[in-house]
Amino acid sequence: MKNIRNFCIIAHIDHGKSTLADRLLEYTDTISDREKQDQLLDSMDLERERGITIKSHAIQMDYESEGEKYVLNLIDTPGHVDFSYEVSRSIASCEGALLIVDAAQSIQAQTISNLYLALDNDLEIIPVLNKVDLPSANPEEVTDDIVDLLGCDAEEVIHASGKTGFGVENILQAIIERVPAPKGDPDGPLQALIFDSVYNSYRGVETYFRVINGEIKKGQRIKFVATDNEYFADEVGTLKLNQEPKKSIKAGDVGYLITGIKTASEVKVGDTITDALNPTQEIIEGFEDVKPMVFAGIYPVDTDEYEELRASMEKLKLNDASLVFVPESSAALGFGFRCGFLGMLHLEIIQERLEREFDMTVITTVPNVSYHAYTNKRPDDMILVNNPSDLPEPSTLNRVEEPFIKASIITKADFVGPVMSLCIEKRGEITNQTYLTTERVELSFDMPLSEIVFDFYDRLKTVSKGYASFDYHPIGFRSSKLVRVDILLNGQPVDALSALLHDSTAYAIGKKMCEKLRQLIPRQQFDIPVQAAIGAKIIARETIKALRKDVTAKCYGGDISRKRKLLEKQKKGKKRMRLVGNVEIPQQAFMAVLKLND
Repeated sequence: MKNIRNFCIIAHIDHGKSTLADRLLEYTDTISDREKQDQLLDSMDLERERGITIKSHAIQMDYESEGEKYVLNLIDTPGHVDFSYEVSRSIASCEGALLIVDAAQSIQAQTISNLYLALDNDLEIIPVLNKVDLPSANPEEVTDDIVDLLGCDAEEVIHASGKTGFGVENILQAIIERVPAPKGDPDGPLQALIFDSVYNSYRGVETYFRVINGEIKKGQRIKFVATDNEYFADEVGTLKLNQEPKKSIKAGDVGYLITGIKTASEVKVGDTITDALNPTQEIIEGFEDVKPMVFAGIYPVDTDEYEELRASMEKLKLNDASLVFVPESSAALGFGFRCGFLGMLHLEIIQERLEREFDMTVITTVPNVSYHAYTNKRPDDMILVNNPSDLPEPSTLNRVEEPFIKASIITKADFVGPVMSLCIEKRGEITNQTYLTTERVELSFDMPLSEIVFDFYDRLKTVSKGYASFDYHPIGFRSSKLVRVDILLNGQPVDALSALLHDSTAYAIGKKMCEKLRQLIPRQQFDIPVQAAIGAKIIARETIKALRKDVTAKCYGGDISRKRKLLEKQKKGKKRMRLVGNVEIPQQAFMAVLKLND
């Protein structure tokens, strides 16, 4: 056990984690020249296309130092704020973390939040200054920033370059010298923590675990504590580039387990695996349940595919434990699911993965957040409003509370003005402003979560020319004046387009939504009024004009009343058509509401 080291790599998005992981794998000969490729651990097509890490990936390396053989278990983690739950799970199964900082971009918001996650779990932090070979790198200044942040000595910061492979040997030496060996009792009863799982259509659920005490052997009868189910360990092994079956995995090590489980809901991330005959008495503290930040409805395009969609979502939840979903139905779209996501990127990725991995074409409704409503009848009973249609009637409503967040934005001093005006436009209140250096400012705001759901992050990047980094955490609910804006098409409300908005912005957004829908909904044979309403009051209207045939073309000359007669006849026909006609809404109309400022 003393020769095992478990560590993860944490950093802000785009600071070079995956590239550095590639160099570590090459240096330790874990991969051959034939297997080499950039971002080797990013196995999903989506990750490679977008150049981001979505899943944390575990891999084992063998390394020899001063005649001693070491086993290094590395977990590469995502850097985007929407996937911070992946990071927290990786951190729980490690003793040390490489904190990577880009020598050109310095410390950013996600660097700090991932660092706090690691410190909460008492991890040994090894600071690495990456991309020192770039012409725009500023190693001395960024080293000072790291020293201020961590309180370490400047000599402890390792200079490296993921591109050229410079400094990789120093990183491996630091891992062996500074990261503590795992503690645990190799002879005690089996106790292992599940930190991830994935569905394989041939072999069932593959479970990734870290053994805390005891050992897990092939063929052993094991028990999952949370579900109380017992299975046989058909295969156990370590996670090299491909899975390598072993006879047993001992305390302190990381591995995978195949038990032939076919039902996705039987495996829970954060659960404890133990021996069925000699169970451990102590359950490992799992992970805190994740709090979804954005809610959206996901519906199958074809209502017959509802059950298939449910099965696909369950399999996806195995691999992405931060996805939360409950069934719901909509008058316009039929049966579907109300899903909770950690952010807009997370929503986009889940939608893409459903289409690619499970062949499910889905419609996503307007994202929103959940509110607390109180009625006059029972002012103490809280009603959870996940969907605008759940909001009680305005006449019975006492108050509505919406979730607020503490947002921390780190930006260059030149962009403080534009960033502040963006946050104030989004109903934010500034609570703190600190200069980290003469050039870099940290701004703290209290903001309603609903305001950052749509386009806040994109606009923040625009006003700061890409320099601002953003992180947030929930701070509870506050009372707010909210109204439900309904969209009526041809006089019929479309529940999938309803939105809960603040009273001050309801009129402007209702007007924009009508204008956007007028452009996107195809013209029919009859006029379609598009209206935005609060309760019974119409606040905005646009009309999609009917397609008309020139019925007067054959009338040449003669009295005007002949033309008028033909036009009146056409008008009557259109009126009758409007009574029986219904309007098809294209998929992009649901998503267009998100891009109102374009």
